[in-house]
Amino acid sequence: MDKRNRKTVFLYLAPAVIISSIFLYLPIFINLYESFFSWGALTPKKTFIGIENYIKMFTDDIFVTAIGNNLIFVVVSVICQIGISLVIASTLEAKFMRKSQRFFQTVYFIPSLLMATVVGITFKMIYSPSLGIINPMLELIGINTSHIDLLGNARSATYAIVAMSQWQYIGYTVILFVVAIQNIPEDLYEAAAIDGAPAIKKFMYITIPQLKDTILINTIITVTGSIREYDEVFVTTNGGPGTATETLATYLYKVGFKNDQMGYASAIAFFIFILTFLIGLLQMNSYHLEDSN
Repeated sequence: MDKRNRKTVFLYLAPAVIISSIFLYLPIFINLYESFFSWGALTPKKTFIGIENYIKMFTDDIFVTAIGNNLIFVVVSVICQIGISLVIASTLEAKFMRKSQRFFQTVYFIPSLLMATVVGITFKMIYSPSLGIINPMLELIGINTSHIDLLGNARSATYAIVAMSQWQYIGYTVILFVVAIQNIPEDLYEAAAIDGAPAIKKFMYITIPQLKDTILINTIITVTGSIREYDEVFVTTNGGPGTATETLATYLYKVGFKNDQMGYASAIAFFIFILTFLIGLLQMNSYHLEDSN
């Protein structure tokens, strides 16, 4: 590449690099710097405390609870939004589903278009012991629901919110997988059919390998989204009962804007950034290692 072409490339790249540096990378470094101080919005005086905020995080019971809840979101979301979504998408692309495919695609996708606040309020009513439909349905099959409060019980609240989240977002990944499956050459399936391969083998040895890129992207989106989980928890339980459903994002909000511990909140924010960055990096590296092999 000669000097003239290099200058042209630089001119095209410069605006994107400058904007990214100002609005993305600079705030990250400012946040890291702020995390080494004790300060608040109402008490602007900053006191340098080094890594004390980071030490405090891992001795903070609520922070540990939040990590555990985010882990539950990650595991269930990967199972549902990657595993189950892939099975649903593959089923929708089967020949016997071709006539009704558009209808089911629409049914699955509509929830992902709804606002998280609307979904949260709706499911809060559905889960309500007095107003909802869950408890009456359980009573119909003979289950005593006098002590069942899905959002009011610390043991069940997180799982109830996770279930709601899967209902909303599983359709989004289903559509992405459907589009990806439609791009797989039909010749591969025809050759497998000639060899007498059953549907499960076509799925395992043709569909999944051909969707490797889409699976990677969906997994990154799903995992990072689960780590940043905020809206559904805030609307339904606001981290309660007690602190049972706190996530990293909800706890970050409360530490920063309710407790006015901006330095500690900055440390939590940087931890979330590092966690999502490392997970994305590991997934990308594992993909490239498999590709090179």
